[in-house]
Amino acid sequence: MNRKLNCVLLVDDSDSTNYVNEKIVNRAEITNKVVAKESGMDALEYLKTAGDHEYPELIFLDINMPGMNGWEFLEAYEKLDKRNNGLLVVVMLTTSLNPDDRTKAVRLGYVGDFINKPLNTDKVLEIYETFFKHRR
Repeated sequence: MNRKLNCVLLVDDSDSTNYVNEKIVNRAEITNKVVAKESGMDALEYLKTAGDHEYPELIFLDINMPGMNGWEFLEAYEKLDKRNNGLLVVVMLTTSLNPDDRTKAVRLGYVGDFINKPLNTDKVLEIYETFFKHRR
């Protein structure tokens, strides 16, 4: 396999979903570190303090969260200093069957993929191959 990612960030308001997704990402062996945050606000704070820790190269983002949903997170993420968000792929995770969500994600341009839950090892490996296989 090519070089592993430094960090993958999971953003989901469900602790159990984050736990399962962390196991799946670790099983795929694509990263050295997995960080889970249970809110968009916590994830933004993590991204803003990137000098204190590994900056994620891949984010798996839930759409439907209380407080700050995935769309609101993306609006705030877009305003971050470009040096903090330039090397990042965002993959939106959802249980939504609404085709408007997929259209909205594609229209944003910087969302790498939009996939239905549950996450699995094959999906993680496919995302790695699509966006990071060129890494050495």
